[in-house]
Amino acid sequence: MPTAQKEATVAELTDILKRAKGLYLTDFTGLDVPSFTLLRKQLREESVSYRVIKNRLAKLAIKQAGVEGLDDVFLGPTGLVCADEDPIAPARVLTKFAEETDGKPAIKAGYIDGEIFVADQIERLAQIPPRDVLLGQMVSAMQSPISGLAFTLNGILQKLVGTLHAVAEKKKEEGGE
Repeated sequence: MPTAQKEATVAELTDILKRAKGLYLTDFTGLDVPSFTLLRKQLREESVSYRVIKNRLAKLAIKQAGVEGLDDVFLGPTGLVCADEDPIAPARVLTKFAEETDGKPAIKAGYIDGEIFVADQIERLAQIPPRDVLLGQMVSAMQSPISGLAFTLNGILQKLVGTLHAVAEKKKEEGGE
């Protein structure tokens, strides 16, 4: 029989899931409290939340949020990682943290833009640079040909001015004699 508290928890989770741009499910077995606190701090710095949830309530919230294909992932202890801004930031933080702590927490699955990602795909996602870096690289790539064109045109103009100056000097010399 559902209680008001459980219904409120499901409603809150559903709202979080609907707003989330990236969703990751982890198994935090074997992670001690200080490590867990450190992980949450690192995730918070990236505007990411980490919640430990009951599988039955999470399944209800996921169904209400319209997220499909994750029902079979809710086995054992499950942590729900939600990103409101950068959907790949949790993958970077979780992967880096797992490397430092012997694979804990284990990433069960990820869900971004209606697509489910498994552990090895998430590791590849984690290698993608942050959004700011990607934007900088794109601007640099777009700016490079434009800069090259500007330098080329500037060189042509300098040669033209130099040639015109030389012609003017020669005319002066010829007319002055």
